[in-house]
Amino acid sequence: MPSMEVPALMGPAPTASVAPAPFVVGIADAVEVAAYRRLRHDAFVDDQGLFDRTDVDHLDQDHRTVVLVARATDGSGAVLGGVRVAPATVRDIGWWTGSRLVVGPAARNAAGVGSALVRAACALVEQRGALRFDALVQERAAALFTRIGWQPTGREVLGGVPHLRMRWPVDRYQRLVDATKAHLAALFAGDRPGGAGWVGDDGAPLAGTDVIAACDAILPSMVERDPEWAGWCGVLVNVNDLTAMGAAPTALLDAVAGRDTSFVARVVAGLRRASDAWGVPIIGGHTQVGVPAALSVTALGRTEHPVPGGGARPGQRISLTADLSGGWRTGHTGAQWNSTEGRDRAALRDLAATVGRARPAAAKDVSMAGIVGTAGMLAEASGGGAVLDVADVPIPRLAATADWLGCFPGFAMLTADDAGASRMASPAATTRECGEVTSEPGVRLRWPDGEETTVVTGGVTGFGSAAA
Repeated sequence: MPSMEVPALMGPAPTASVAPAPFVVGIADAVEVAAYRRLRHDAFVDDQGLFDRTDVDHLDQDHRTVVLVARATDGSGAVLGGVRVAPATVRDIGWWTGSRLVVGPAARNAAGVGSALVRAACALVEQRGALRFDALVQERAAALFTRIGWQPTGREVLGGVPHLRMRWPVDRYQRLVDATKAHLAALFAGDRPGGAGWVGDDGAPLAGTDVIAACDAILPSMVERDPEWAGWCGVLVNVNDLTAMGAAPTALLDAVAGRDTSFVARVVAGLRRASDAWGVPIIGGHTQVGVPAALSVTALGRTEHPVPGGGARPGQRISLTADLSGGWRTGHTGAQWNSTEGRDRAALRDLAATVGRARPAAAKDVSMAGIVGTAGMLAEASGGGAVLDVADVPIPRLAATADWLGCFPGFAMLTADDAGASRMASPAATTRECGEVTSEPGVRLRWPDGEETTVVTGGVTGFGSAAA
């Protein structure tokens, strides 16, 4: 057999090595922070006269402030420039600011230091849960920010120098709804699942009866990774669906599959434990072994007065009712909140009865699309959009705002009613008005300063109004 020449497979040898980058960007240590502050003083106090004597302010004393610097890679480790980022509020609700961007004289002719610092700042704050990221930028530097993708929001004069207020567009929740819900209308083109008034709802009323049917599948990767928890959640999400419809759960059916009997037994153990916890029997289903992991559960409930997901009107207030106890499920931090495993049957049944007792104008249970996406679905089904007041959303002490607004929160219901008229209540949950239904499609976040940022453009599912 003829031999194969490695050089022939790899192509011609490189003729020149790639020059190392002249700098790297990273979080500053104490020595680098001091060097960064000297650069700031030279630029903003001595050269530009924007501040008298010092540009140091309260953010420099805030332990949450992070300084990023560009370090020379020539062996000197010299600080070539820097920028600082920090939460804008006492309680971090996801609003961050960037400020004091400076590039030292030695690097002003070196391309890319300023833009690299800005890009790194954007990445860092999003990683730390920023949902809004603002900066006050000198007009002469605005082009740099615009090229990266920042958007102007207003003008301001600081120290006699014109500045632009600019904002980095954070698309965290748009990506979430695009991944979980945006495909639904296309998949069911021409169909109106649920029928007029109930399109896209959490459950489907069976015509001529008081029966509500709901069905949910658990992600196969979650079943494979955490089978007992998947079984528990298979019951949880279906009971939540019935709760949102105002129905009392009466029975469950499951379809479970896995690679072998021992694996399937773990899923079934989770199903049984949850069935017992809520007091809802599993009356049948289907089991298959020797195949990839899968789980879906169907739930049946009863109510003579089902509550629609699309029954809200523009101007009505949105409330969130959530069980804030518990913590992140091990292995699912930031994505799945576990409050229900710590509750007894009385508490779980009381939570499941909240919507049926209150009978709001509209209700949706918070699931895959998070609080933001679910608010968008409720509003879309009602023929409008939603605005959420970030600082008013009830949130567990151990959860970051950005995670909480996009996670699966265990038990959480979004409801709509006239202002002050919500009757949602349970000893095991917290209820608070935290937004409103609007006539403008999409979802916006409203901040303590009155500013609004669009986080979902247009409808979430594409189904539109449930009544259409």
